[in-house]
Amino acid sequence: MKPLKIAVLGAGAWGSALAIHLSRIGHQVKLWDHNPENASALESARENVRYLKGVSFPESLSVQSDLKVTLAKVDAVLMVVPSQAFREVLQNMHQIMVETQKGYYHLAWATKGFEPETSLMLHEVVQEELGEHISFAVLSGPTFAAEVARGLPTAMVSASQDQAEAQFWADAFHCDTFRMYTQSDVVGVEIGGAYKNIMAIATGLSDGLRLGANARAALIGRGMVEMMRFGDVLGAKNETMMGLSGLGDLVLTCTDDLSRNRRFGLMLAQSQRPAEEVIEEIGQVVEGVKAVKAVKLIADKYQLDLPIMEQVYNIIVGQSTAEQAVTELMRRHGRSELEFG
Repeated sequence: MKPLKIAVLGAGAWGSALAIHLSRIGHQVKLWDHNPENASALESARENVRYLKGVSFPESLSVQSDLKVTLAKVDAVLMVVPSQAFREVLQNMHQIMVETQKGYYHLAWATKGFEPETSLMLHEVVQEELGEHISFAVLSGPTFAAEVARGLPTAMVSASQDQAEAQFWADAFHCDTFRMYTQSDVVGVEIGGAYKNIMAIATGLSDGLRLGANARAALIGRGMVEMMRFGDVLGAKNETMMGLSGLGDLVLTCTDDLSRNRRFGLMLAQSQRPAEEVIEEIGQVVEGVKAVKAVKLIADKYQLDLPIMEQVYNIIVGQSTAEQAVTELMRRHGRSELEFG
Protein backbone atom coordinates (compact mmCIF):
# COMPACT_ATOMS: atom_id res chain seq x y z
CA MET A 1 0.00 0.00 0.00
CA LYS A 2 1.17 3.52 -0.79
CA PRO A 3 1.75 5.78 2.23
CA LEU A 4 -1.46 7.26 3.64
CA LYS A 5 -2.32 10.35 5.63
CA ILE A 6 -4.06 9.07 8.75
CA ALA A 7 -5.64 10.85 11.72
CA VAL A 8 -5.58 8.91 14.98
CA LEU A 9 -8.07 10.38 17.43
CA GLY A 10 -7.13 9.67 21.04
CA ALA A 11 -3.61 9.96 22.46
CA GLY A 12 -3.83 7.52 25.34
CA ALA A 13 -1.63 4.43 25.49
CA TRP A 14 -3.52 2.55 22.77
CA GLY A 15 -3.99 5.46 20.41
CA SER A 16 -0.35 6.47 20.77
CA ALA A 17 0.84 2.91 20.15
CA LEU A 18 -1.21 2.56 16.98
CA ALA A 19 -0.08 5.97 15.76
CA ILE A 20 3.55 4.99 16.37
CA HIS A 21 3.11 1.75 14.45
CA LEU A 22 1.38 3.38 11.49
CA SER A 23 3.95 6.14 11.21
CA ARG A 24 6.84 3.72 11.71
CA ILE A 25 5.79 1.72 8.63
CA GLY A 26 5.63 4.79 6.40
CA HIS A 27 2.30 6.58 6.85
CA GLN A 28 1.96 10.28 7.69
CA VAL A 29 0.08 10.32 11.00
CA LYS A 30 -1.57 13.10 12.98
CA LEU A 31 -2.27 12.07 16.59
CA TRP A 32 -5.04 14.09 18.24
CA ASP A 33 -5.48 14.86 21.92
CA HIS A 34 -8.45 16.98 23.01
CA ASN A 35 -6.32 18.70 25.67
CA PRO A 36 -3.97 21.36 24.20
CA GLU A 37 -1.54 21.05 27.13
CA ASN A 38 -1.29 17.29 26.71
CA ALA A 39 -0.82 17.62 22.96
CA SER A 40 1.94 20.20 23.44
CA ALA A 41 3.71 18.00 25.99
CA LEU A 42 3.57 14.98 23.67
CA GLU A 43 4.90 16.98 20.72
CA SER A 44 7.66 18.49 22.83
CA ALA A 45 8.79 15.20 24.40
CA ARG A 46 8.32 13.25 21.15
CA GLU A 47 7.07 10.32 23.20
CA ASN A 48 4.14 9.45 25.45
CA VAL A 49 6.06 9.67 28.71
CA ARG A 50 3.05 8.73 30.84
CA TYR A 51 2.06 5.51 29.09
CA LEU A 52 4.86 4.49 26.70
CA LYS A 53 8.03 5.88 28.21
CA GLY A 54 11.12 5.25 26.15
CA VAL A 55 9.33 4.77 22.81
CA SER A 56 10.11 7.71 20.54
CA PHE A 57 7.65 9.13 18.03
CA PRO A 58 8.77 8.65 14.41
CA GLU A 59 9.40 11.82 12.41
CA SER A 60 6.22 11.26 10.38
CA LEU A 61 4.03 11.51 13.51
CA SER A 62 2.77 14.92 14.61
CA VAL A 63 0.51 15.75 17.56
CA GLN A 64 -2.48 18.10 17.33
CA SER A 65 -5.22 19.38 19.63
CA ASP A 66 -7.30 21.13 16.96
CA LEU A 67 -9.65 18.54 15.50
CA LYS A 68 -10.25 20.54 12.31
CA VAL A 69 -6.51 20.77 11.65
CA THR A 70 -6.13 17.08 12.46
CA LEU A 71 -8.76 16.05 9.92
CA ALA A 72 -7.53 18.33 7.14
CA LYS A 73 -6.23 16.48 4.07
CA VAL A 74 -6.25 13.00 5.61
CA ASP A 75 -7.27 9.80 3.85
CA ALA A 76 -8.43 7.88 6.88
CA VAL A 77 -9.55 8.34 10.49
CA LEU A 78 -8.87 5.86 13.29
CA MET A 79 -10.81 6.53 16.50
CA VAL A 80 -9.19 5.37 19.74
CA VAL A 81 -11.03 7.53 22.26
CA PRO A 82 -12.71 6.07 25.39
CA SER A 83 -16.19 4.67 24.81
CA GLN A 84 -17.83 7.42 26.88
CA ALA A 85 -16.35 10.08 24.57
CA PHE A 86 -16.94 8.18 21.33
CA ARG A 87 -20.22 9.82 20.29
CA GLU A 88 -19.12 13.36 21.09
CA VAL A 89 -15.92 13.04 19.06
CA LEU A 90 -17.89 11.45 16.22
CA GLN A 91 -20.38 14.32 16.26
CA ASN A 92 -17.59 16.90 16.20
CA MET A 93 -15.92 15.10 13.32
CA HIS A 94 -19.18 14.98 11.39
CA GLN A 95 -19.75 18.71 11.93
CA ILE A 96 -16.30 19.46 10.52
CA MET A 97 -17.03 17.24 7.54
CA VAL A 98 -20.24 19.17 6.87
CA GLU A 99 -18.52 22.56 7.23
CA THR A 100 -15.64 21.62 4.93
CA GLN A 101 -17.87 19.68 2.50
CA LYS A 102 -15.55 16.73 2.93
CA GLY A 103 -16.76 13.35 1.74
CA TYR A 104 -16.50 10.42 4.13
CA TYR A 105 -13.08 9.24 5.20
CA HIS A 106 -12.04 5.64 5.56
CA LEU A 107 -13.26 5.22 9.14
CA ALA A 108 -12.28 2.65 11.76
CA TRP A 109 -12.07 2.44 15.52
CA ALA A 110 -10.02 0.45 18.00
CA THR A 111 -12.10 1.52 21.00
CA LYS A 112 -13.51 -1.43 22.94
CA GLY A 113 -16.75 -1.44 24.89
CA PHE A 114 -20.31 -0.17 24.78
CA GLU A 115 -21.56 3.40 24.97
CA PRO A 116 -22.11 3.74 28.75
CA GLU A 117 -25.22 5.94 28.59
CA THR A 118 -27.16 3.80 26.11
CA SER A 119 -25.52 0.34 26.21
CA LEU A 120 -25.28 0.56 22.42
CA MET A 121 -22.43 -1.12 20.56
CA LEU A 122 -20.17 1.44 18.94
CA HIS A 123 -21.14 0.54 15.38
CA GLU A 124 -24.73 1.39 16.36
CA VAL A 125 -23.54 4.81 17.58
CA VAL A 126 -21.79 5.36 14.24
CA GLN A 127 -24.93 4.43 12.33
CA GLU A 128 -27.01 6.81 14.43
CA GLU A 129 -24.63 9.71 13.85
CA LEU A 130 -23.42 9.11 10.29
CA GLY A 131 -26.16 6.99 8.75
CA GLU A 132 -26.73 3.27 8.33
CA HIS A 133 -25.06 2.99 4.93
CA ILE A 134 -21.62 4.33 5.81
CA SER A 135 -18.70 1.90 5.50
CA PHE A 136 -16.47 1.40 8.54
CA ALA A 137 -14.22 -1.16 10.17
CA VAL A 138 -13.75 -2.35 13.75
CA LEU A 139 -10.17 -3.21 14.75
CA SER A 140 -9.69 -5.57 17.67
CA GLY A 141 -7.64 -8.47 18.96
CA PRO A 142 -5.18 -9.62 21.63
CA THR A 143 -2.93 -6.59 21.96
CA PHE A 144 -1.12 -4.63 24.62
CA ALA A 145 -0.21 -1.06 23.70
CA ALA A 146 3.34 -1.30 25.03
CA GLU A 147 4.16 -4.32 22.86
CA VAL A 148 2.67 -2.78 19.71
CA ALA A 149 4.62 0.41 20.36
CA ARG A 150 7.84 -1.62 20.68
CA GLY A 151 7.18 -3.39 17.40
CA LEU A 152 6.70 -6.88 18.85
CA PRO A 153 4.79 -9.47 16.74
CA THR A 154 1.04 -8.75 16.78
CA ALA A 155 -2.12 -10.03 15.10
CA MET A 156 -5.50 -8.28 15.00
CA VAL A 157 -8.80 -8.41 13.14
CA SER A 158 -10.33 -5.82 10.82
CA ALA A 159 -14.08 -6.42 10.71
CA SER A 160 -16.46 -4.77 8.29
CA GLN A 161 -19.52 -5.70 6.28
CA ASP A 162 -17.71 -3.98 3.41
CA GLN A 163 -14.88 -6.36 2.49
CA ALA A 164 -12.98 -3.60 0.70
CA GLU A 165 -13.02 -1.45 3.87
CA ALA A 166 -11.83 -4.35 6.02
CA GLN A 167 -9.01 -4.98 3.56
CA PHE A 168 -8.09 -1.28 3.40
CA TRP A 169 -7.31 -1.23 7.11
CA ALA A 170 -5.61 -4.63 7.02
CA ASP A 171 -3.29 -3.36 4.31
CA ALA A 172 -2.70 -0.07 6.14
CA PHE A 173 -1.36 -1.90 9.22
CA HIS A 174 0.52 -4.72 7.49
CA CYS A 175 4.25 -5.18 7.98
CA ASP A 176 6.65 -8.00 8.85
CA THR A 177 5.65 -7.90 12.54
CA PHE A 178 1.96 -6.99 12.25
CA ARG A 179 -0.73 -9.20 10.69
CA MET A 180 -4.29 -7.95 10.32
CA TYR A 181 -6.91 -10.56 9.41
CA THR A 182 -10.27 -9.59 7.88
CA GLN A 183 -13.81 -10.72 8.45
CA SER A 184 -17.41 -9.46 8.39
CA ASP A 185 -18.81 -10.17 11.88
CA VAL A 186 -18.74 -6.65 13.33
CA VAL A 187 -21.07 -7.59 16.21
CA GLY A 188 -18.96 -10.56 17.27
CA VAL A 189 -15.72 -8.61 17.17
CA GLU A 190 -17.18 -5.77 19.25
CA ILE A 191 -18.66 -8.15 21.82
CA GLY A 192 -15.40 -10.02 22.21
CA GLY A 193 -13.49 -6.80 22.75
CA ALA A 194 -15.91 -5.67 25.47
CA TYR A 195 -16.78 -8.89 27.27
CA LYS A 196 -13.20 -10.04 27.75
CA ASN A 197 -12.58 -7.01 29.97
CA ILE A 198 -15.27 -8.23 32.38
CA MET A 199 -13.63 -11.64 32.54
CA ALA A 200 -10.24 -10.02 33.10
CA ILE A 201 -11.66 -8.32 36.19
CA ALA A 202 -13.02 -11.69 37.34
CA THR A 203 -9.67 -13.48 36.96
CA GLY A 204 -7.92 -10.56 38.63
CA LEU A 205 -10.28 -10.89 41.59
CA SER A 206 -9.64 -14.63 41.73
CA ASP A 207 -5.87 -14.26 41.65
CA GLY A 208 -6.06 -11.40 44.13
CA LEU A 209 -7.74 -13.83 46.54
CA ARG A 210 -5.02 -16.43 45.75
CA LEU A 211 -7.56 -19.00 44.58
CA GLY A 212 -5.05 -20.65 42.27
CA ALA A 213 -4.48 -21.59 38.66
CA ASN A 214 -7.40 -24.05 38.62
CA ALA A 215 -9.85 -21.29 39.47
CA ARG A 216 -8.34 -18.95 36.88
CA ALA A 217 -8.62 -21.58 34.13
CA ALA A 218 -12.21 -22.33 35.12
CA LEU A 219 -13.12 -18.65 34.95
CA ILE A 220 -11.58 -18.29 31.50
CA GLY A 221 -13.34 -21.42 30.24
CA ARG A 222 -16.74 -20.57 31.64
CA GLY A 223 -16.23 -16.92 30.72
CA MET A 224 -15.87 -18.06 27.14
CA VAL A 225 -19.25 -19.82 27.39
CA GLU A 226 -20.84 -16.66 28.77
CA MET A 227 -19.36 -14.56 25.99
CA MET A 228 -20.72 -16.94 23.36
CA ARG A 229 -24.13 -17.05 25.05
CA PHE A 230 -24.27 -13.25 25.13
CA GLY A 231 -23.10 -12.96 21.53
CA ASP A 232 -25.60 -15.54 20.32
CA VAL A 233 -28.66 -13.44 21.21
CA LEU A 234 -27.16 -10.38 19.52
CA GLY A 235 -26.29 -12.17 16.29
CA ALA A 236 -22.57 -12.84 16.71
CA LYS A 237 -20.97 -15.90 15.16
CA ASN A 238 -19.45 -18.56 17.42
CA GLU A 239 -16.46 -18.75 15.06
CA THR A 240 -15.71 -15.11 15.85
CA MET A 241 -15.85 -15.80 19.57
CA MET A 242 -13.22 -18.51 19.07
CA GLY A 243 -10.94 -16.18 17.09
CA LEU A 244 -8.45 -13.43 17.83
CA SER A 245 -11.00 -10.86 19.00
CA GLY A 246 -12.75 -13.38 21.27
CA LEU A 247 -10.69 -16.21 22.74
CA GLY A 248 -7.38 -14.59 21.84
CA ASP A 249 -8.17 -11.34 23.62
CA LEU A 250 -9.82 -13.20 26.51
CA VAL A 251 -6.70 -15.25 27.24
CA LEU A 252 -4.40 -12.24 26.93
CA THR A 253 -6.30 -9.93 29.28
CA CYS A 254 -7.05 -12.63 31.85
CA THR A 255 -3.48 -13.85 32.26
CA ASP A 256 -1.11 -10.89 32.03
CA ASP A 257 -0.77 -8.00 34.45
CA LEU A 258 -0.29 -5.52 31.60
CA SER A 259 -4.10 -5.68 31.43
CA ARG A 260 -5.46 -2.82 33.51
CA ASN A 261 -8.78 -4.67 33.88
CA ARG A 262 -6.97 -7.62 35.42
CA ARG A 263 -4.91 -5.27 37.62
CA PHE A 264 -8.13 -3.60 38.71
CA GLY A 265 -9.51 -6.97 39.85
CA LEU A 266 -6.27 -7.84 41.64
CA MET A 267 -6.17 -4.53 43.49
CA LEU A 268 -9.87 -4.68 44.33
CA ALA A 269 -9.52 -8.12 45.93
CA GLN A 270 -6.30 -7.33 47.76
CA SER A 271 -7.23 -3.91 49.11
CA GLN A 272 -11.00 -4.29 49.69
CA ARG A 273 -11.39 -0.65 48.70
CA PRO A 274 -14.30 0.80 46.70
CA ALA A 275 -14.03 0.44 42.94
CA GLU A 276 -13.79 4.21 42.41
CA GLU A 277 -10.66 4.47 44.57
CA VAL A 278 -8.93 1.64 42.73
CA ILE A 279 -9.74 3.18 39.33
CA GLU A 280 -8.29 6.50 40.49
CA GLU A 281 -5.06 4.78 41.54
CA ILE A 282 -4.74 2.97 38.20
CA GLY A 283 -5.09 6.33 36.45
CA GLN A 284 -6.55 4.95 33.22
CA VAL A 285 -10.02 4.06 31.98
CA VAL A 286 -10.99 0.57 33.16
CA GLU A 287 -13.35 -0.36 30.33
CA GLY A 288 -14.57 -3.53 32.04
CA VAL A 289 -16.27 -1.46 34.75
CA LYS A 290 -18.36 0.32 32.14
CA ALA A 291 -18.85 -2.82 30.04
CA VAL A 292 -20.26 -4.88 32.89
CA LYS A 293 -23.00 -2.32 33.52
CA ALA A 294 -23.99 -2.32 29.84
CA VAL A 295 -23.92 -6.11 29.61
CA LYS A 296 -26.04 -6.38 32.77
CA LEU A 297 -28.78 -4.24 31.20
CA ILE A 298 -28.75 -6.27 27.98
CA ALA A 299 -28.63 -9.58 29.85
CA ASP A 300 -31.62 -8.59 31.96
CA LYS A 301 -33.53 -7.63 28.82
CA TYR A 302 -32.96 -11.06 27.27
CA GLN A 303 -33.10 -12.95 30.60
CA LEU A 304 -29.64 -14.41 30.08
CA ASP A 305 -27.86 -16.50 32.70
CA LEU A 306 -24.37 -14.99 32.93
CA PRO A 307 -23.25 -15.82 36.49
CA ILE A 308 -19.64 -14.59 36.35
CA MET A 309 -20.72 -11.29 34.84
CA GLU A 310 -23.44 -10.99 37.52
CA GLN A 311 -20.94 -11.41 40.33
CA VAL A 312 -18.48 -8.91 38.83
CA TYR A 313 -21.37 -6.46 38.51
CA ASN A 314 -22.39 -7.00 42.14
CA ILE A 315 -18.84 -6.31 43.30
CA ILE A 316 -18.49 -3.17 41.16
CA VAL A 317 -21.72 -1.64 42.49
CA GLY A 318 -20.91 -2.58 46.08
CA GLN A 319 -23.58 -5.26 46.54
CA SER A 320 -21.08 -8.03 47.21
CA THR A 321 -17.47 -8.70 48.19
CA ALA A 322 -15.06 -10.81 46.19
CA GLU A 323 -15.27 -13.58 48.79
CA GLN A 324 -19.07 -13.57 48.69
CA ALA A 325 -19.00 -13.73 44.89
CA VAL A 326 -16.82 -16.85 44.95
CA THR A 327 -19.20 -18.51 47.42
CA GLU A 328 -22.21 -17.71 45.24
CA LEU A 329 -20.55 -19.10 42.13
CA MET A 330 -19.51 -22.34 43.83
CA ARG A 331 -22.98 -22.86 45.33
CA ARG A 332 -24.65 -22.97 41.94
CA HIS A 333 -26.35 -26.23 41.03
CA GLY A 334 -24.48 -28.58 38.73
CA ARG A 335 -25.50 -28.67 35.08
CA SER A 336 -24.30 -30.10 31.80
CA GLU A 337 -21.19 -28.34 30.56
CA LEU A 338 -22.63 -28.44 27.06
CA GLU A 339 -25.87 -26.70 28.06
CA PHE A 340 -25.59 -23.48 26.11
CA GLY A 341 -28.87 -21.67 26.63
